Amino acid sequence: MKANELRKGTVILYEKVPYRVMEANHSTPGNLRARVQTKLRNLLNGNQTEVRFGSTEDVVIADVVQEAAVYLYSDATGYNFMSNVTYEQVAIPESVMGDYKYYLQDNMAVQITLFEGNPIGVDLPSTVTLTIAETEPELKGATATGSSKPAITETGLQIGVPGFVKVGDKIVINTSDGSYVSRA
Repeated sequence: MKANELRKGTVILYEKVPYRVMEANHSTPGNLRARVQTKLRNLLNGNQTEVRFGSTEDVVIADVVQEAAVYLYSDATGYNFMSNVTYEQVAIPESVMGDYKYYLQDNMAVQITLFEGNPIGVDLPSTVTLTIAETEPELKGATATGSSKPAITETGLQIGVPGFVKVGDKIVINTSDGSYVSRA
């Protein structure tokens, strides 16, 4: 595939390591050659890097497999999932999970990404429902368009919520950017 065909979410091999494309911006500056500026996340260690490709440069798509799984629990080995295909348990280290760990709930259905048989990531549902564990008291007369206040969910996620949200409320959160969507 050519670099100008890269899209967010595509998994490529760069320097023989699988990377997920986080952003891809195609540009043609003045009289220079077209290029694609990308932000890539290393799927083995979680590091992020920026790489510039020529728009006609060949890019290798990584041979990754998506497998349906269910989240079970976390322990010293990492976050444990059960494959819905093989019924085997798969542990993903905390370094690979990153901030996704704050969205996990018992028995949550997810997609595990495997590269050469080893788990390198997890795809979550687009939204999750979490309970507010800590926040400032409810503000009188607060509306949805007002300013936000800090809150902490049951899983430890820190998020900005509208002033009317109080401890114990269930809220819907967008997992791609960690933003408040609505009350559940």
